[in-house]
Amino acid sequence: MKKITCECGHENPIGTIVCESCGKPLDDKEKQKELLDMKYEGVARRSQTYTTTFIDKIWMFFSSVKVGIWIIVLTLLASALGTIYPQEMYIPPTVNAAQYYADEYGITGQIYYQLGFHNLYGSWWYMLLIAALGVSIFIASWDRVFPLYRALKTQRVTRHANFMKRQRVYGTSKVNDIDQTFEQVKSKLQEKKYKISEENGNLVAEKGRFARWGPYVNHIGLIIFLIGCMLRYFPGMYVDESVWIREGETAVVPGTNSHYHIKNEEFLVELYDEDDEVFGEAMQRAGGPIVKTYQTDATLFKQEDTGIVGEGDLVEVDRHKIRVNEPFKFDQFALYQVDYKLHELNTMSFTLENKETGETFGRLDIDLFNPDSVYDLGEGYRVEIRDYFPDYFLNSSNVPSTRSQIPDNPVFIFDMYTPETPEGEVSFVGIQTNLEPIGENDYKMTFIDLDTKHVTGLVVRKDYTLPFLIVGGIIFMIGLVQGSYWAHRRIWFQRINGEVWVAAHTNKNYLALRKEIDYAIAKTDVHSPIDQVEAEEQKAEENKQESL
Repeated sequence: MKKITCECGHENPIGTIVCESCGKPLDDKEKQKELLDMKYEGVARRSQTYTTTFIDKIWMFFSSVKVGIWIIVLTLLASALGTIYPQEMYIPPTVNAAQYYADEYGITGQIYYQLGFHNLYGSWWYMLLIAALGVSIFIASWDRVFPLYRALKTQRVTRHANFMKRQRVYGTSKVNDIDQTFEQVKSKLQEKKYKISEENGNLVAEKGRFARWGPYVNHIGLIIFLIGCMLRYFPGMYVDESVWIREGETAVVPGTNSHYHIKNEEFLVELYDEDDEVFGEAMQRAGGPIVKTYQTDATLFKQEDTGIVGEGDLVEVDRHKIRVNEPFKFDQFALYQVDYKLHELNTMSFTLENKETGETFGRLDIDLFNPDSVYDLGEGYRVEIRDYFPDYFLNSSNVPSTRSQIPDNPVFIFDMYTPETPEGEVSFVGIQTNLEPIGENDYKMTFIDLDTKHVTGLVVRKDYTLPFLIVGGIIFMIGLVQGSYWAHRRIWFQRINGEVWVAAHTNKNYLALRKEIDYAIAKTDVHSPIDQVEAEEQKAEENKQESL
C-alpha cells in the first residue's frame, strides 16, 4: 500500500491527515487554510488504508456512519410496522392466527399476516437487521477507537506551525520573558486540573481525555444490549408463554420440555363488598362488582425419568397460592396470575326424547373438550356425533365452522338411531337451538344439564437475558454521562520565531475553553487567542452589512 511521506521523512498510511511524527497537516494545498478535522486526531483508519480485498470492502461498508444510520432507520421502521396490529403472542392463544387477523382487521390484517409482521420480532429478517446493526456498531467503533487511542497515547508536545495555525482557537504574542510567562501559565492551568507535558521548552496542557471514549463506551453498551435481545430467541434463554388451566386439571408448564406440570386445584375470586366505604361509590359507577383479588391454588409436579421417552411419574414438588404480583417461582421460572375465566362450559348433558310420547331414553354427558363419537343408550337406542363446533359461526361461504376449540358457543350435529328409525335422524342442537335440517323427526335431543368450571390464566416466564440488558443499559448510561458532562481540552504553548503561539482544541464548548485560557494568561504579555470560526462569521456579517 502506497504511503504518504512527510517533509520530516516519516511515512504515514493513506488517509492520514496529520503527520504521526511532526504533526504537520498532510492534506491538499488548497485546504491549508481550513481548520483541521480533529475528530480522530487526523490519523488513518483501517477503512481508508486497506481497500482492495473482499474483506476490506465489507469492512468499509459497515464502518460507514451513513450505512449505520440507514440500518437504524430500517430497524425503527420495521419495529413501527410491528405495532400496527397486535403481535401473535398477544392474540387469544386458542384461535387460528391467519383467521384472527383476517376477521379482526380485514384485508390489511390478512396482508399483515402473510408478510410475517404478526411475528415480527422473532422473524429471521428482523434478527438479521439487529445483527447487522450490532456488526455496524462494532466495526465502526473498532475502525476509529484504536487509531484514536494510538494517536492520543503517542501525541507529541511540539507541533508543526501549520498545525497550530489550523486550530479553531489560535493566537500569537510577543513576550519579553517567555520562561517566566510559561511558569505562570503552568501554575494557573494546574489549578484548573490540567495535566502539563513539556518538550523543548514548549508545553501542552490537557484534561478530560476520558470524555473522548464516551461514544465508544456507549457502543459497547449497545452491543451488549443487542446481544441480550438476540439471545431471547435462543432456546432456553427466554420464556414468556401463557397457559390456561381448568379447575382440577393438570397442564405442562410451557418452556420446561415437559419436565414440570402444574395443577389447578382451585380458583378463587374475591369481590369488594357493595357496602365498602372506599369502593362502594366506584362499584355504583361501574354498574357491577369489582374484583378485589383472584388466586390459583396450584400444585407443581416434576416428571421423573423412567428411561422411556414420553413416560414418567409425576412427583409433587411444591404448592403455592398464585396471586397478582405474587408469582410461583421455581427453578429459574416464575408463574404469574394474569387472567381468568369464570363458568366456562365443561360438560353438556342431553337425553333422547320421543317427541310424541315425551318418553326419554338414557343420558349423554358430553365432555365439550373431548366428546365421544358414539353414545350407546341400550335397547337399540344410539346417538352419534356427526359434527361438533365448539365455538360455532357461519363463515363467509355460509358453512358452519368454529372460531376456536374453546366451547363458548357449542353446536352439535347428532345422528339419532332407534328401533323405530333404524336409518337414523339428524338433529342440529346448540344453546337455545334445536333444529331438524333434513326434515321432521320422531325423536329429538333434549338438553337436561350443564356443568361449568373456572379457568385460570397463567404466564410462565424465564429470562437469562436480563443481566445482558441491565449491564448493557448501565454501560450505555455511563458512556452517555462520560461524553455529555466532560470535554477533552488541550492547550498548546509553543516558542516559534521568538513569539509565543497559543492554540487549543476541544470536542465541545469552546467558550469555556477560552475562559480557561484567559485565566491562565491573565497578567502576562500573552494576548487572548481568537476563535477563528467566530472571526470568520463576524467578517462575513461585516461584508454583508457593507454590501447593503
